[in-house]
Amino acid sequence: MELFKDTHFDFLGRKWWFILPSLILILAGLASLIVKGGPRYGIDFLGGAVMEVGWPGAPPIDRIRAAVGARLSGVSVVAAHELTADGAGSNQVLISAQLPAQGDWTALRQTIAQALSTVDAHYSIRGFEMIGPQIGADLRRQALFATAGATAGMLLYLGWRFRLAYGVAAVIAMVHDAVITIGLFSLLHREISLTVVAALLTLIGYSMNDTIVVFDRIRENRRPGSREPLAQTINRSINQTLSRTILTSGLTLATALSLLLFGGPVLEGFSLVLVIGILVGTFSSIFIASPILLAWEERRAGHTARSIVLRPAGGVR
Repeated sequence: MELFKDTHFDFLGRKWWFILPSLILILAGLASLIVKGGPRYGIDFLGGAVMEVGWPGAPPIDRIRAAVGARLSGVSVVAAHELTADGAGSNQVLISAQLPAQGDWTALRQTIAQALSTVDAHYSIRGFEMIGPQIGADLRRQALFATAGATAGMLLYLGWRFRLAYGVAAVIAMVHDAVITIGLFSLLHREISLTVVAALLTLIGYSMNDTIVVFDRIRENRRPGSREPLAQTINRSINQTLSRTILTSGLTLATALSLLLFGGPVLEGFSLVLVIGILVGTFSSIFIASPILLAWEERRAGHTARSIVLRPAGGVR
């Protein structure tokens, strides 16, 4: 199935129309991160507690959030509805809060309980899980190692499967996607949790796969002895893969949007990263990775030409 046949869009000729907005988004995101002192981490990384509370009837989320948020920082309140064995409905509330700097777990639990009592005294605590600050720091470190390892592995694979220029261009485009996504999370004041990190790793793989499809077609079209300019080859390759890119990205985006709209608060961070990443990743495979590849190859060709011109005549045999 093809949406477009025999298209001749000049993507590289209009690259700056898309690179400049991308640079603006990156600068805005970095400025937000600098002003806020870095990403806003969730309790998975900072340490805190998650309390599971059984609530009589439908839980008043806004009132609970206001009551607990007035006493603690880093508060997240999520309602989860489940069915009991006899088919009756029972409402649960998951309350997450950061551990105060000079506080302890007992005091944190009592503070949450006191806040809930101001809303409705008829509740039951069904679970209380703790995440220490040291565990949160270890999780942050492991998340960075996982991301760096995935990036390095993809760079090595692309350098071996294609050439170093292709690998560098794909990795820069992938970093571009991750930076914009994290920057938008900072601008939207969203938390970075373990599910968000999982979505970022998924985004890395998706962005890389989309870029590889375009690069593979470029390599196929660059036949030995061809006199076609590289820019023209890249444009032709992008046009040839355009239908596949739009169909794949469109269907994946529809799924991610469904998760974002109907998945509830638990999946909101994960699905939001996917929605942003699919849009940005599709954009970068065309307007970021390909221009970088072209600039790299043209610079390498220019350096080779200068070396030939400057080589002493006696050195040519």
